[in-house]
Amino acid sequence: MTLKLLDPDEFEIFKRIRLEALRAAPEAFASSAAEWENLPDEEWRRRLTNNPVVVSFRGEEPVGIMGLKRQPASKMAHRATVIMVYLRDSERGGGYAVGMLNLLLDHARALGISQVELAVSAENLSAIRFYQREGFHEIGCIPAGFLHEGREIDEIVMARRLT
Repeated sequence: MTLKLLDPDEFEIFKRIRLEALRAAPEAFASSAAEWENLPDEEWRRRLTNNPVVVSFRGEEPVGIMGLKRQPASKMAHRATVIMVYLRDSERGGGYAVGMLNLLLDHARALGISQVELAVSAENLSAIRFYQREGFHEIGCIPAGFLHEGREIDEIVMARRLT
């Protein structure tokens, strides 16, 4: 397993694993593959510039992704949200998710972030258990947080303090 914090010039790797994630698990994301498929290369680069993205690799093959979006307001800049979390089914249980999260949280600390938050589908019990094992605590629920194929899906909001 190799983990890498992507540079903006590595947008092709980002594009490849992000689109795989959106197509493989459309119910897990607020965005759809259609919203991302036709983005120009410069937008892919910009998104990597504005938000740190960690990718896990098996050999040369990207198999997982996890991003971080910092709050832009000055009084909220100590907070960031974990976004775009995906790990190929065949790689689950191999330590990739823990590795990506630890690298992302180390980067967050280096940026001066002291609280990390996330929202996860209430239907994704394995992800909720993973985040709990990694020190996240449920802080709320957004009823009908997003819609997928006409169904309302609640989102569990979780947070972890970084000390």
